[in-house]
Amino acid sequence: MEKRKNSLDDVFEKTKKIIDEIGYGSVTLVIQDGVVVQIERQEKIRIK
Repeated sequence: MEKRKNSLDDVFEKTKKIIDEIGYGSVTLVIQDGVVVQIERQEKIRIK
């Protein structure tokens, strides 16, 4: 369980960093067997 907690802390840190950097878009967490295995970032670039 401790390994999962450390992994989850890492996921939260990486996800927060992506959210702080992205202007428009989405972040998707891919989970297998109850463990986050992938973080997908889709960014939209608005041209004014």
